[in-house]
Amino acid sequence: MNDFHQMMMRRALRLARKGVGKTAPNPAVGAVIARDGIVVGEGWHRRAGTPHAEIHALAMAGDAARGGDLYVTLEPCSHFGKTPPCADALIAAGVARVFIGMIDPNPMVSGRGGDRLRRAGIEVESGLLEDDCRRLNEPFIKHVTAGTPFVVLKSAMTLDGKTATPSGDSLWVSGEQSRRMVHSLRAAMDSVMVGVGTLLADDPELTVRMVRGRNPLRIVVDSELRTEPTARLFSQGGGVIIATSSSDTARMAALTSAGAEVIVCRSSGGRVDLRDMLQHLGSRGVQSVLLEGGETLAGEMLRQGLIDKFLFFIAPKLVGGDGKGIFAGAGAPLMADALPMRIARTSRVGDDILLEAYPEVRCSQD
Repeated sequence: MNDFHQMMMRRALRLARKGVGKTAPNPAVGAVIARDGIVVGEGWHRRAGTPHAEIHALAMAGDAARGGDLYVTLEPCSHFGKTPPCADALIAAGVARVFIGMIDPNPMVSGRGGDRLRRAGIEVESGLLEDDCRRLNEPFIKHVTAGTPFVVLKSAMTLDGKTATPSGDSLWVSGEQSRRMVHSLRAAMDSVMVGVGTLLADDPELTVRMVRGRNPLRIVVDSELRTEPTARLFSQGGGVIIATSSSDTARMAALTSAGAEVIVCRSSGGRVDLRDMLQHLGSRGVQSVLLEGGETLAGEMLRQGLIDKFLFFIAPKLVGGDGKGIFAGAGAPLMADALPMRIARTSRVGDDILLEAYPEVRCSQD
């Protein structure tokens, strides 16, 4: 029976993934209703303001939900938001048991949905495939608990850790399947971020092209407002934010006219204070940032402990010599000072290897 419970929650997780990148500021959630070992209803949250996963599953199940088991990746809500409480709908439908993947970290919900179900006589068990459920909604969890976005660094490198040749050529480090996956990542994230150096050198669009999906918010960290109003990212759909510590109102006006929102952050050492910038983004509802640009920005984000997850696409190539690396700056002076990492997963993407890792300690390396 335990295997069946896990199978049903994995089914709910697959459903939830259909909503990734589409539900913000809400989490992605999937739900399955089974009765007598047969699935009678299922659903997922499609976008904010629409019915939650549980409601879709109940609608499909109809009267068959009575006495059935619900498997849901996130604790059912117990408060009135843009939609009525799911907990009340489950009680009214006569569901017998509810298996929850993870408790909702939102203080408005946390634990209350499960408590309401228990008071109504419904058996509730939580923590089924909890790690998988938490991975699904890492940006939501970070934003609702810390108020800042979940930052994912993406980088393609060779076997010897090079992101470009000594001349700066980087087309292409990784294979086509890896590049396609990166475009899927862009479509799933709220935003993609580069430093102004990358913008000036490459003039990237930072859009979704190799797969179907919406363009993310494009963010440029530009302390001195060197971004040109003619940059290609202004000609594409989706918003653009320029994060700066400059007070040059003429440049701000030119970039605003080109379609950018300019946010002025505190200055730290003559540059944008990155922590302040993330607070600004979080207050605008940005839950996730895909950090793509440049060794300077990546190095400073690493030094300050601002990266939550690392995605390394490792290509079967060797550059040798003095090719460029992922992070600029002095780095750890001793191996004992290196940031310890937890490798969560490795997989093959075409001829490349994708390595997913998390920092064991998220603190500054100063």
